[in-house]
Amino acid sequence: MPALNIRAMQLPDLEAVLAVEQSSFLTPWSREAFVAEIEDNDLACYLVAEAEGQVVGYAGMWIILDEAHVTNVALLPAFRGRGLGTRLMDTLRQVAKALGAARMTLEVRPSNHEARRLYGKLGFAERGVRPGYYTDTKEDAIIMWLDGL
Repeated sequence: MPALNIRAMQLPDLEAVLAVEQSSFLTPWSREAFVAEIEDNDLACYLVAEAEGQVVGYAGMWIILDEAHVTNVALLPAFRGRGLGTRLMDTLRQVAKALGAARMTLEVRPSNHEARRLYGKLGFAERGVRPGYYTDTKEDAIIMWLDGL
């Protein structure tokens, strides 16, 4: 497993973050969306994961009262399946707890079996469905929760 440095996302990270985003999602976020999250959203917290001298992944969340809502989690394909997603999510959870969150939630595609396994391994439980949540495919979203951060 490569050494991993996880730190706050900064504007100079965006080229690398966009490369991760485009390699991970059918409908990637734009540069403007990330800039708005970093500069204008007081609820937002985004982290990047660096390995082998490059940004290889990122994760973000919004802290709303005592809940952390995970917005995105992604790794470059070459770095998946190596335990980095677990480490990134563990750090995100620790930051959420430090910021006052008592629980964490996220949505995941039913077809994303790898992510569902990861979240289950981390203690998230499937608690609901948002029909047609993903606008690109009209796929439902499974709502998952982690209590007791």
